[in-house]
This record gives sequence, structure tokens and C-alpha cells, in this order.
Amino acid sequence: MVQCVLLNADYSFLNVINWKRAMCLVIKSRVQVLKYSKKIVRTAEGTLIKIPAVMKLVKLIRTLYRSRVPFSKKNILIRDGFRCAYCSNDKEKLTIDHIIPKSRGGKTSFENCVSSCKPCNNKKGGQTPKQANMYLKTKACQPTIAEFLRLKVRNLGINDLLKDFGIY
Repeated sequence: MVQCVLLNADYSFLNVINWKRAMCLVIKSRVQVLKYSKKIVRTAEGTLIKIPAVMKLVKLIRTLYRSRVPFSKKNILIRDGFRCAYCSNDKEKLTIDHIIPKSRGGKTSFENCVSSCKPCNNKKGGQTPKQANMYLKTKACQPTIAEFLRLKVRNLGINDLLKDFGIY
């Protein structure tokens, strides 16, 4: 699946979209293509069309930024870099672990939740990390919108592409 970077009219990062959606935007003249990828698609008539890699919207979309990043498992994993907070393992399937367990009054929030591999999560159980003799290698904190966008862009692997355009 080929992904395309979508920028706002002021060159701020908006999203990464599917190539099919990108082609629809190009055909409707809603975007200006800044850079094409090496992928080519053959149309029903037999013509070849290059798939865009980076596109800029023609009209500016006003984005209303929330005051904070919404809490979700995906956002916890992005914040922690898809690694276990206890052993830094990235090979195991990750789960969400409450630093102070829910059974002891721990809340479900960015400050109390970290990504954890199943062996570490089972080892910790319903204890605090100190009681289980385990130590956090990452800090559990609420990410800001700017930090989160920077992490997301880096994890998508488009950081260098956006640097070429002078965006990040």
C-alpha cells in the first residue's frame, strides 16, 4: 500500500493518505503535487500515471487543535516508540500496563499507562513497579500536540521527506 503525504496550503503537515484517495484529490484539482513517487499506475484506458508522494492543498483548511492528545492504546504505543517501557523489547506483542494498578486506584491516563510486553506485564501483575522490582526506562507523561506530530512523522518514515521541503 502506497502512502502519500498531505500538506495544508501553508505547508503544515495534515495527514498521510492512501494513494487512491490522493489520485481522487489530484483529478478533482484540490491539490498541487509537490513530488511524485516512483510508483506508476495504469488506468483503464492504458495510460500511465505517476502516484504523488507529497501534495499540498490548494485551499487552506482551518485546523482546530485540541488542547491535548487524546488517550488511546495507539497513542501510548507511538509515545513509547513501540517498545516495552520495562525491558525495551520491540519483538513481543505490546499491551498497555497501568503503573499504579487499577485495583489500587490507578487511573487510565497518559501519566499512569505505559506500553509493556506480555512477559513484563504478567511479571508485574497487580503490583507497583517497585514491589515487582521492575524499573521504568521511559517516562510516562502527557505528550503535547507538537511532540506527538513529530513522533508520528518520524514513525511513518517521512521525516526526511518533510525536511527536504523545510517543514520539520
